[in-house]
Amino acid sequence: MKSLMLLWLKLADEMASELHTSATNDGKTVIGRCKHEGLSFLTITLPTFGKDLQKGLDQGYVDRNLFQGFSWKGGLPKFLSGFLGLVFDRSSGVLLDVPNTHAILAVRQLTLMFGKISLPCSDTRVADAFTQYIQCEKEMANLDNEWSSHELDSFRRVSMLLFRDAFTEVDRKVYDGNLLPKHGPGSTADGLRGNAKFAQRSWPSRLEKYFPSGEYLFPSWRFYQEDEVHFLEPDAEMPVKVISVPKTLKTPRIIAMEPTAVQYAQQGLYAAIRESVEGVNYLYRFLGFDDQTPNQRLAKEGSLKGNLATLDLSEASDRVSNQLVRELAHHFPHLREGLDATRSRKADVPGHGVIRLSKFASMGSALCFPIEAMVFLTIIFMGIERDLRTSLDRRTVKRYVDRVRVYGDDIIVPVEHVHTVIELLETFGFLVNSGKSFWTGKFRESCGKEYYDGKDVSIVRVRRMFPVSRQNAQEVISLVEFRNQLYQAGRRSTVEWLDGRIQEVIDYFPRVGPDSPVLGRVDIEGPDRTERVDRSLQIPLVKGYVVASRSPRNAISDGDALLKCLLNLESRENGSRDDNNTIITADEDHLERSGRPQSVFLKLRWAPVR
Repeated sequence: MKSLMLLWLKLADEMASELHTSATNDGKTVIGRCKHEGLSFLTITLPTFGKDLQKGLDQGYVDRNLFQGFSWKGGLPKFLSGFLGLVFDRSSGVLLDVPNTHAILAVRQLTLMFGKISLPCSDTRVADAFTQYIQCEKEMANLDNEWSSHELDSFRRVSMLLFRDAFTEVDRKVYDGNLLPKHGPGSTADGLRGNAKFAQRSWPSRLEKYFPSGEYLFPSWRFYQEDEVHFLEPDAEMPVKVISVPKTLKTPRIIAMEPTAVQYAQQGLYAAIRESVEGVNYLYRFLGFDDQTPNQRLAKEGSLKGNLATLDLSEASDRVSNQLVRELAHHFPHLREGLDATRSRKADVPGHGVIRLSKFASMGSALCFPIEAMVFLTIIFMGIERDLRTSLDRRTVKRYVDRVRVYGDDIIVPVEHVHTVIELLETFGFLVNSGKSFWTGKFRESCGKEYYDGKDVSIVRVRRMFPVSRQNAQEVISLVEFRNQLYQAGRRSTVEWLDGRIQEVIDYFPRVGPDSPVLGRVDIEGPDRTERVDRSLQIPLVKGYVVASRSPRNAISDGDALLKCLLNLESRENGSRDDNNTIITADEDHLERSGRPQSVFLKLRWAPVR
């Protein structure tokens, strides 16, 4: 914590100097409160302060309802008053006619920097998060009966208008069995990792109609032996395994690990949905599956022109009702049955046992992200239709290209429709996060980028604690990445201080190009002079630490190995991509080792400087 506090003091002094103000008293406040409140002051209290700033920017003033827990003087809190006084009037707290965007960025950087540091929550907070998961499920179970027939008819009609072409194509692929499954790299409920997934023989019976085991578990029907497959009836199926992963120190992220067989089939259906959506010349302009930049661009436009709102939803994945998904695919029986077959019906929640699910899927399902986005897009256009007081047609929908955009639960809508859209989202059980949704002022945020009046006020975040030694490989990697991002943001003095801290941990820390595999300093002066040249590639090399890892050993052979090779070959031929949007390839030893490495380490060697 001391290193984080020193980083805050160094950065505060640099940013205050740039704005011709002082952060001396602010530093004393941070030191004192860290001493009494510990790490939670940096990771919980300060981020709450930063979020209150955003509320003030949106509503046009600050008052005593914001910045609670801090003393005030006049119309502003004393803490960071040197910066805040460049944004709000010191006596009234009203937003200045021309607030200083550099000061806005400074307050956001100093308060939100540690908000998403990867640290485990307390057991109490984790237990509370699981309880909230159960409470959300109860709310979803009761919600299905509250929608009127008119609302459901409207939902079906608008979804048909939007997705008819894409869903027709997917429906045909499901019926023809023209789906390409894929095993992901992550963990599954049954604990299978890497190559072991290709040797699994448990298969839910409900998958058999559209995802026959003879085609999915074996390289061809020639290898199929029915007595090798353990068919699972619905009551014997494994539930999803609900777990918590670090998100913030205030609350963990709750996700669900799917059984291997179900996840395998989900990936095949997801690939077909994605390909079909991207094949519709206007639909992909509304939906994003891997590219966040359109959302970010529209957020910038909304902050500058005030014409677009940015909305964020709480518990978005857990609030997509399965009944609503059935209505989404109402007119496409094969797609609807495929979605139903690949959906887990039960969840094992720590402290609560196995429960039956009303939601479509929790985060962790391969279909969660695309399906929720399509549900949200349908509701958005229902709201637009209600405001226009006329039935939508395809021509009207196309007029909203570059005005409506959905990426997961990050939503862009025209300001003139925002209230109706919010009303309908809440009607269907979703919670709009008022603290992260903006439409009245000049502040907007979407997909990790924030803007005020068209100017980028995005921050650089600390993701992990400072490393103690080179053996803390993840922490070293994170700190070097933070250093280079901060350098790009122009914080030269703080970066110089960070360089000294990094060199206490790793003795080789050269200047490198931005694409070099070496952990080094990205610098405007360019890479260090090199002492070696790769004789084969004729490229300059530099000595430094590179990230190394080794996948676990889990060899497969015979039919299981052939199945993996055939899937990899077909994936490459079809241009299929992995979760990082990279064309799928296979390492030379992929039949001997596979799966996510359990750890990474740093290796000192010569590597390309650029």
